[in-house]
Amino acid sequence: MRSNSSIKSIDRITVILYLVLVGFGWLNIFAANTDPEGQFVFDLSREYIKQLLWIAISFATIGVLMLIDSKFFVEFAYVFYIITTLLLIVVIFAGVEVNSARSWFQIGSFRFQPVEFAKVSTALAISRVLSRFQFSFTRFQDLLILGVVWLTPVAIIILQNDMGSSLVFFSFLLVFFREGMSPLFLVFGIVAIGIFILTLLIPNYQIELILAAAFFILLYLKKYRRHSFISLAIAAFVYGLSLLFFLERGEANHFAAIIIGMAVASVYLGFVALLRRYGALASYLLLFWGSMAFAYSSDYIYEKVLSDYQQSRIMVMLGLKEDPLGAGYNVNQSKIAIGSGGFSGKGFLQGTQTKFNFVPEQSTDFIFCTVGEEWGFMGTSTVILLFVALLLRLIFMAERQHSSFSRIYGYSVASIFFFHLLINIGMTIGLAPVIGIPLPFFSYGGSSLWGFSILLFIFVKLDTNRTELIR
Repeated sequence: MRSNSSIKSIDRITVILYLVLVGFGWLNIFAANTDPEGQFVFDLSREYIKQLLWIAISFATIGVLMLIDSKFFVEFAYVFYIITTLLLIVVIFAGVEVNSARSWFQIGSFRFQPVEFAKVSTALAISRVLSRFQFSFTRFQDLLILGVVWLTPVAIIILQNDMGSSLVFFSFLLVFFREGMSPLFLVFGIVAIGIFILTLLIPNYQIELILAAAFFILLYLKKYRRHSFISLAIAAFVYGLSLLFFLERGEANHFAAIIIGMAVASVYLGFVALLRRYGALASYLLLFWGSMAFAYSSDYIYEKVLSDYQQSRIMVMLGLKEDPLGAGYNVNQSKIAIGSGGFSGKGFLQGTQTKFNFVPEQSTDFIFCTVGEEWGFMGTSTVILLFVALLLRLIFMAERQHSSFSRIYGYSVASIFFFHLLINIGMTIGLAPVIGIPLPFFSYGGSSLWGFSILLFIFVKLDTNRTELIR
């Protein structure tokens, strides 16, 4: 009786959107991999046949998920999280390397990428943490637990050299914002991205000057006007003395001179904050030095952590490097394919760029090129609108949940899909670096399709009990 009631409560709009996206996705995988004559060949070595099998497996998995009690996902959230985290660790030592990332298990011809399921388990674990009684973003202990659950998979995935997948987990920041996190953290995130880009565009000492100027302006706007002028005078004076000292030694070390000047000014401001108990002033000091440290570490990460091809892709995206036959080749061919589709496209199975393999990874990361070439502006707009409809539906469903666990998980699903959609399409048109992010339900891959289907339909199952408090 309960099972029949759950089936009747399934959100049919979400299911229809899922089926349309999966079906359209498979058509484009078929178009990207079939022979130039467009003949359907039932051959298990062909990607479109493999994807059909994964679609069938995904449908069967969805059927099982609909039979499971919703409370099961709450009770076993941490268990799933521990299992996938262990798999992420094991794959570093026992996995195979694909595209410079050791993030795949391989058994015969079968490949399995645990990170796709880590997204699901992390979403469940975060939902469990945030739905705890009286969780607060202002309580250090709560933030510590959330940080460990959230960032542990990120650290492990970075060790696999899979930077693209690790970035997906930062989509949870949108969930945190919805659940009460201060919007300042999002501002800090945007500022951090800006600082990282600046480290690639201008010398470090100029970044220091920009941060110092922003710091003094902030003090002035926050009513610390007298102290902002005094500290600015101190910083300028010490900077001048330090620069003279370095010039006598035969070098104009602006970087070190600025650091010394700001350090002395910070000592003065620190005493003021301590004596007058200006807590906000102390926070601004911490923010400034944290920004300085991030700017320095960003430069280090770019030079020492990112591989050469990742550096090249970032430089090409920012327009700082021309490499049409190297790092920029994929994006150039992608834009040619999409542009050649025009308004209505060349027609199904008529895409020459995809048929003759001009676009690398055309059925996985660059599947959107096939849509653009064969279906044109109308096709790409339709795909984007379908995804937007799915995202809006997920947000609507999340807001109608009586259970905080279900609501948080719903927003986690929407945030992950939004990040994949934004970055994948951004990659294909040159607005985002090529970091290996699949387009949900479109990109070829069993792990990807299976993982996204499980991610979505756990929420569909939770939604069938939307009027209950699931604990």
